[in-house]
Amino acid sequence: MPTIVHFDIPAEDVKRSQKFYTELFGWKIEKFSEDTPAGEYWMITITDDKGNKVLGGGMHKRMFPEQQITNYVDVKSVDEYTSKIVKLGGKVLKNKTAVAGMGYFAFCIDTENNSFAIWESNENA
Repeated sequence: MPTIVHFDIPAEDVKRSQKFYTELFGWKIEKFSEDTPAGEYWMITITDDKGNKVLGGGMHKRMFPEQQITNYVDVKSVDEYTSKIVKLGGKVLKNKTAVAGMGYFAFCIDTENNSFAIWESNENA
């Protein structure tokens, strides 16, 4: 069953946002070694009270004024799920996009105008 596997936090001031989340929750935030479709990117590592890694995320410079936190749902095929989204009355805002060596994503909106992304892991991307 598709589940949320990642989240993105856009920020006007990335350093300020990093400080906020690190001091608030103790999240570990480290710069990703490569540029991404969002430009410079920082990976967020979250652990539970026993030190086990749980849901992770990322942070980047806000790309457009109304951009909010985005949850990524893991699917077996971005192509298959973008078709389903449109058929069910949703919209695809950004078509299938590769993240080299990791996978593909697409940005979407549901029938209630809520944004989300779908993610397909694929090392050949």
